[in-house]
Amino acid sequence: MAEIVQQRIEERIPELEQLERVGLFTKKEVKSIIKRATALEYKLHRLIVNKEDFIAYIQYEINVLELIKKRRVHIHYQFKKEEIEFPVIHRINSIFRRATNKWKDDVQLWLSHVAFCKKWASKGQISKVFSAMLAIHPDKPALWIMAAKSELEDRNSSESARHLFLRALRFHPNNKKVYQEYFRMELLHCEKLRKQKKELEMAEMDLGEYEFSAEILSGKLAEVVYRDATGKIKDAEFVISLLNVAAIFDFTKELQDSILQDLQTNYTEDSLTWDFMAKRELEAPGAGEELQTAKGRASEINRREERCCQVYEEGVKSLNTEPMWSCYVAFCLERLKRKTNVQELKEQRQERLLGVLQRAHDSSLLKEDYYKKWLQILLSSEDPEGAASVAMAATQRYSQSVSAWSLSLRTLMQLGSGDMGRLFQDALTHVNPKESLPLWQLQVQWSAANQSPEETEAIFKRGLLSAVAVVAMEMKESYLDWSYSTGGYKKARKTFTSLQENRPLSKAFFTRMIQIEKEQETPKMNNLRDYYERALQEFGTTDDDLWLQYIQEELGPRGRPENCGKIHWRAMKFLEGENVERFTSKYTLLQTGHL
Repeated sequence: MAEIVQQRIEERIPELEQLERVGLFTKKEVKSIIKRATALEYKLHRLIVNKEDFIAYIQYEINVLELIKKRRVHIHYQFKKEEIEFPVIHRINSIFRRATNKWKDDVQLWLSHVAFCKKWASKGQISKVFSAMLAIHPDKPALWIMAAKSELEDRNSSESARHLFLRALRFHPNNKKVYQEYFRMELLHCEKLRKQKKELEMAEMDLGEYEFSAEILSGKLAEVVYRDATGKIKDAEFVISLLNVAAIFDFTKELQDSILQDLQTNYTEDSLTWDFMAKRELEAPGAGEELQTAKGRASEINRREERCCQVYEEGVKSLNTEPMWSCYVAFCLERLKRKTNVQELKEQRQERLLGVLQRAHDSSLLKEDYYKKWLQILLSSEDPEGAASVAMAATQRYSQSVSAWSLSLRTLMQLGSGDMGRLFQDALTHVNPKESLPLWQLQVQWSAANQSPEETEAIFKRGLLSAVAVVAMEMKESYLDWSYSTGGYKKARKTFTSLQENRPLSKAFFTRMIQIEKEQETPKMNNLRDYYERALQEFGTTDDDLWLQYIQEELGPRGRPENCGKIHWRAMKFLEGENVERFTSKYTLLQTGHL
């Protein structure tokens, strides 16, 4: 091992001598580099090597390169790069290769090598790294795309990029992203050729026998990619994505028309097609003189939106589905959110949206989320009757949805309408009991504000009987809080006493009662002990914090410090597993005054 390390250090001597000779580094700095490099080399030759050692060595060498670059600028010396930088770059590439050979699966390591090559190494080296990486990771489409883009952008080689995309498609024949980037690459290649031809024509150069193919210049290669892609992937969203890529280039009108025709012919059963076609109407050219005034512009915008709606209307006639109506509603909502100073346009947008929401609801094809938007618009328009009607309709359409019931009940509570008690009972009957906690909380909130204390207490007691543990525990905590706020300390203590044996119990139930006791003018320590003792019966084996709080209470002005030893002994006996270690650590911190 020592011989190999010594050999590698000796290989560095010529470049270090040059660094010292030209004045980039001092003799002391060169010795420091040799010492550090020797230590790093030894780490790479141990029996068990770590990836971190390779990374540390690479980072050190890159730091040396950066320092050389700064020193060159500082002393204005730009010669002998072949004798100074090149050996360092070669060594870093070598360390990267050793690392990636050992940890082949680490994609980040490969990408770090690529990033280094882009900054410091030759362009040919990048291709070699990508080639080695893709041989190990052919299953990752993103790496194929990255490699092809590198060939196109860094090496300016469309042919190599095309070759990589074709290889990628052998491994991933149905990958949308690969096809999208391949399609984009062909259009970029076409754009580059068109620019070259234009520049040559402007320079009036004689091209001799060389000719630019008219088919390639018109984007036929991209069309071939499109035909191949859509032959394998039958998806409207994918076709639209390719159309959007083509729309970036100004020479693809024929290709765009072809894709558009394909979309309208073969993908009318997809709501995204109708959505895309409708939104295209917004981009249609408008009138001229009318647009000089705000009202004229608003009128033109309204006409465009009407044309969009006509396409959506055709869509819902042809494709009466929830996704189709969702696209229509989403479009109307988006237009309503747009700011305008013309009140007439705002009113037209709102009227249009309300009409679409009503028709989607009548068809039983309105998504649950849109009922909330509908209610918000009706409430902001001061239409309580309409809001109440929609709230009830939402619960009928989504009778098992907790969120639909919560939204509707909150709206009806806000409006002060309907037989709320009966509605809460209907809600709890329809929804899954395991998900019913928000409805219980809402019912308690409503009852406390609108009903007598006896009626509210009856709701709490019904909640306590729930078979769902989460509901029963939450009701206990809320019942205790409500008792304290309405009847004071005595009622709270009475409620606590009646419930402390009724399982399931939560820690919060006991800590709330402890907090209530402490809020009194003269808290009784005996009561606090009773609460802690009862809580520890339930949670003493798992909750180390509860034991510590009990000890801290005894160390307080009302407690007896001599009881702490007994509590500590009991805690060590009752706690299980890791809780014992945590308790011991925290107790030590408490004793030393650090907790």
